Amino acid sequence: MEFSGPLVRGTLVQRYKRFLADVTLDSGETITAHCANPGSMIGLQTPGSEVWLSPNQNPKAKLDWRWELIRVDGHLVGVSTSHPNGIVSAAIENGKIAELEGYETQRREVPYGRNSRIDVLLESKDRPPCYVEVKNVNLRRPNGTYPSAAEFPDAVTKRGAKHLVEMTDMVNAGCRAVMFYLVQRDDCDHFRIAADIDPHYAEAFALSRSNRVEAICYTCRMSLDGIELDAPLRMIVD
Repeated sequence: MEFSGPLVRGTLVQRYKRFLADVTLDSGETITAHCANPGSMIGLQTPGSEVWLSPNQNPKAKLDWRWELIRVDGHLVGVSTSHPNGIVSAAIENGKIAELEGYETQRREVPYGRNSRIDVLLESKDRPPCYVEVKNVNLRRPNGTYPSAAEFPDAVTKRGAKHLVEMTDMVNAGCRAVMFYLVQRDDCDHFRIAADIDPHYAEAFALSRSNRVEAICYTCRMSLDGIELDAPLRMIVD
């Protein structure tokens, strides 16, 4: 995924009301940017951090800027949760995900379950359909129990637990179901479920795995030009 144009650098003043961030641009102007991330963003909202914004191309948007990246300990981290689905979809199309190769077609945002939409549905005439649920991952806690781990979730997610149940239902119906955790940072050496943040999600994840829901994790290559799928990340499931 390439950004639509050159990003603009600034300094984070504050993130608030979940979807808003005040940023002082290098020009000295302070603006309010859209923060497309409903999570807690632990470690990613420290005032004074270097951030990068993109101009908002939507003429109907209320804000002129979108917060795309933040630099943490020298590493770029993707902030927006609106990008992972497209990144994974493009990677599947280009044959970059070995676990998801061999399907003839893919569709996005297909209704399924209980008022849900699957992020990517892969289909072929000679095999069961594959439901792929994509989760954005940008949590790392350097001072936590697992300082080098990418972790999910970063906040309690009842919706995420619901998806795990619905994915299990798809497996029981004879389909394949894959949880795809996309890490929008390149400074982690493994992935874990953050059970201390959301024990219910951790329980639902373990139950889904015991019911043959698959889970894979990939990192991203981060740059000021764009974000691309990089390589598999080792998963440690307690």
